[in-house]
Amino acid sequence: MSGVRVLVGTRKGAFILTSDGARKDWEVSGPLFAGWEIYHLSGSPADPNRLYASQSSGWFGQTIQRSDDGGKTWEPVGNQFAYEGNPGTHQWYDGTQHPWEFTRVWHLEPSPTDPDTVYAGVEDAALFRSRDGGQTWDELPGLRDVKGNLWQPGAGGMCLHTIILDPNDSNRIYTAISAAGAFRTDDGGETWRPINNGLLSQFELPDPNAEVGHCVHRLAMHPSRPDVLFMQKHWDVMRSDDAGESWHEVSGNLPSDFGFPIAVHAHEPETIYVVPIKSDSEHFPPEGKLRVYRSRTGGNEWEALTDGLPQQDCYVNVLRDAMAVDAMDDCGIYFGTTGGQVYASANGGDRWEPIVSNLPSVVSIEVQTLR
Repeated sequence: MSGVRVLVGTRKGAFILTSDGARKDWEVSGPLFAGWEIYHLSGSPADPNRLYASQSSGWFGQTIQRSDDGGKTWEPVGNQFAYEGNPGTHQWYDGTQHPWEFTRVWHLEPSPTDPDTVYAGVEDAALFRSRDGGQTWDELPGLRDVKGNLWQPGAGGMCLHTIILDPNDSNRIYTAISAAGAFRTDDGGETWRPINNGLLSQFELPDPNAEVGHCVHRLAMHPSRPDVLFMQKHWDVMRSDDAGESWHEVSGNLPSDFGFPIAVHAHEPETIYVVPIKSDSEHFPPEGKLRVYRSRTGGNEWEALTDGLPQQDCYVNVLRDAMAVDAMDDCGIYFGTTGGQVYASANGGDRWEPIVSNLPSVVSIEVQTLR
């Protein structure tokens, strides 16, 4: 089937939304894992039938679920992530050195070429990799060796929330951690280094130019230009043209440079999207108007996209993993809100329509383009 599958993770289950290439009529499936937090639901670019889900509960712990039929059926995998011992917020990973505990899996990033290879970013921040479809996992401990003793949690916890795999270099991986910063490996995860030069955290750190400790909310990259990165930071929208070696601000004329998600148009690598919110203490749109902002110039010059979005008395938020794009010829943009709405634009953001409303609070959005 040619069309689009939107994978939605919420505070109380997962939903799968499907449509044909016109993206006008949608079928809603779910809730899957009803009542559980689904922090991330992600599909393999190498196999459209392979899906992974992060299922968690403060009482029963963390489970990774895998589907091999596009979400019709699921099986738990990865016993290392499963609940053991005392119930509550932490579970044990039995590593080669000694047990180590974490709260939940925030992000799952499948390999673009191998459906059995998938990465997991967890809280407290660390990076894991599975090469057998999630059955077993190994930590890439070199990341925590990069001044991990100086990392601090952001308001949402000390979470590794972004994983970007360079499509041209299988040894290069980018990660982002709140509140530690952005990091890069060029040897497949053996060694890492911070890539935070140019980030300024004037009100967050004793040394605003510190090498680590910056609160990065999200990274984005267009696959045709893997050296160009975009960042939504805790205050400031940033850009790097040298694989993270240096950053410069591109917030331009945004009404607020605070927000969580950032995304790049599928076919226009200089077209980027953000959703500003009022401040770090007031997590809702400025003036109560839900507006996606688009830059066609890679930053600095921004336009408000409002057609079809509520422009009064709207006080929802859009979380860091809750915006994604499809790869259709007319690129579709999707985002979910903490109020349970999922909005879609089939024309790059010019016009928005609600796919579904009244879901639980949306945590993540991923999109699969089905050919």
